[in-house]
Amino acid sequence: MKADIGLIGLAVMGQNLVLNMNDHGFTVAVYNRTEKVTKDFLSGNASGRDTILGMTSLEELCRTLKRPRKIMIMVKAGMVVDSVISQLLPFLEKGDIIIDGGNSHYPDSTRRMKELSQKGILFVGSGVSGGEEGARRGPSLMPGGNPEAWPHIKEILQAISAKADGDPCCDWVGEEGAGHYVKMVHNGIEYGDMQLIGEAYQLLAEGLNLDHDKMSSIFKEWNTGALDSYLIEITGEILAFKDTDGLPLVEKIKDSAGQKGTGKWTGIAALDAGIPLTLIAEAVFSRCLSSLKDERVKASKVYAAPEKKPLSDQEAFLKDLEQALLASKLISYAQGFMLLRQAAAEFGWNLNYGAIALMWRGGCIIRSTFLGAIKTAFDDKPDLENLLQAPYFKDIIENSQAAWRRVVVQAVNWGIPLPAMSSALAFFDGYRSARLPASLLQAQRDYFGAHSYERLDKPAGEFFHTDWTGQGGGVAASTYSV
Repeated sequence: MKADIGLIGLAVMGQNLVLNMNDHGFTVAVYNRTEKVTKDFLSGNASGRDTILGMTSLEELCRTLKRPRKIMIMVKAGMVVDSVISQLLPFLEKGDIIIDGGNSHYPDSTRRMKELSQKGILFVGSGVSGGEEGARRGPSLMPGGNPEAWPHIKEILQAISAKADGDPCCDWVGEEGAGHYVKMVHNGIEYGDMQLIGEAYQLLAEGLNLDHDKMSSIFKEWNTGALDSYLIEITGEILAFKDTDGLPLVEKIKDSAGQKGTGKWTGIAALDAGIPLTLIAEAVFSRCLSSLKDERVKASKVYAAPEKKPLSDQEAFLKDLEQALLASKLISYAQGFMLLRQAAAEFGWNLNYGAIALMWRGGCIIRSTFLGAIKTAFDDKPDLENLLQAPYFKDIIENSQAAWRRVVVQAVNWGIPLPAMSSALAFFDGYRSARLPASLLQAQRDYFGAHSYERLDKPAGEFFHTDWTGQGGGVAASTYSV
């Protein structure tokens, strides 16, 4: 029996993707470095499925596949991926396809595509979002790499992906490492979303002193409106979940957040590209700050918190918080698409922003109701400079401004940190400002370093230097960009 596709790496994501593929009628050959894992899978979750074929070697796996061979790798990102690829190469032929479905860094995917194309092998780096459940029932898939591979893998990937209004949450993203770049930005937005929700939770718990059942009901109510999204939905469920003693389980979880690096990658990519992903960066730094648990506990005993005076109108504040959370989430998505736009220009990728929004409408962690509006915005204007200029975004931001500011001010008075929500507001205020204090900053740079500056009353690109002290001379430093 010949298999339609092979999959290497039978951890939980790999196993669930295999079962998903098999559910959709595809024969799958599987291999894991530890043979016992393969045997346990075949006798366990895959029991009774005679079209899931266990292989004992990579050579056997390759012999079993239909041509062109299609092999998906689900192993730890980094050197392990390169190792598996090098072990596969002796058994592959020109036109065969390797798909890396792990959380690889996009430069690695670009490198692998270029190296493998020289050998005649078609490489695809595909973002896979949705966690264990998504892999099993329908993930969001973001494939990019060698475009010659897409016609051969399209049927399988679109079949197993999540569906939104009947459309597969999977489409070709772009060249080189574009698939993993889009997944990286997805994860950055995910970091921002989670931090914003955490800040709303802290305001409800510490500012309003609400119990967990009440907070759960608030999030569930929010999930019926414009905030409808996967993360809001599960937050309502988490807050209602009780431990064996009947107390809220979330209160027993250590407030020190982990991370696997994709949010950090997004922040670094933004700095490299000169794109102000302020909200996502603050979300990453907030996780870093949370890890200083012992130090924070000591500081809490040294510095007293401001008195939290009760509000006269809690319901009004809840409505404000809902609006502030929505506006901040929109800023997160706007920043993410700013970075995608810059990456497309820098790397020469032909990214379809509307299709990317559609890919995120189902299966993935950041799926939300307003992704349809993002797709519409790019369908209406493919060259849209910024989502904040789209009518949907503009209306919500304008209608939420007053509430957003009231929430941030109240949090400051309570001493409750809102790094993501307040940075989102600061970004918006900076974006809508025709003039920023960078003129003074440029003067300072020229004063101490002769770095020169442009003038508003002169043509763009013409640089000037001033001898501010009368002793500095007229020689300017070279002009450069970082």
